[in-house]
Amino acid sequence: QAQLVESGGGLVQAGGSLRLSCAASGGTFSSFHMGWFRQAPGKEREFVAHIRRSSSNTYYADSVKGRFTISRDNAKNTVYLQMNSLKPEDTAVYFCAAAAWISTWSDGSRYDYWGQGTQVTVSS
Repeated sequence: QAQLVESGGGLVQAGGSLRLSCAASGGTFSSFHMGWFRQAPGKEREFVAHIRRSSSNTYYADSVKGRFTISRDNAKNTVYLQMNSLKPEDTAVYFCAAAAWISTWSDGSRYDYWGQGTQVTVSS
C-alpha cells in the first residue's frame, strides 16, 4: 500500500510560480502512473496533469497546458508539479494520486492512492 505526501503549497501573487512535490512510500513508485488533481472551494475535483510510470508521456488539462509541468524522479520516489504564470483561478487544494494501471488518466476514480492535499492560493 502506497502513502503519498504533498508539499510545496502556499500563497503566491498572480504571475508567480510554485513547485509542488509528492513523496511516495510503501510501494514501488516506479510502477505507478501518477496524477495531480485539484479542488477549489464549492467545486468538484478536477484533473490537472498525469505522467506515465516511465515518464514517456504526460497529459495536461487545457486550463494549465503551457503553464504547468509534471515530472517525476523515480530514484527519489517523488513526482513534481511546476506551476508557472499562476492565476487566481488556480487557487485550490492540490492532490497527487497513484494508479497501478490506468487508461483514463483524467478520471480520479481510476486512481488507487491519494495524498492529503496541499493548499495553493493565488492572490490577484
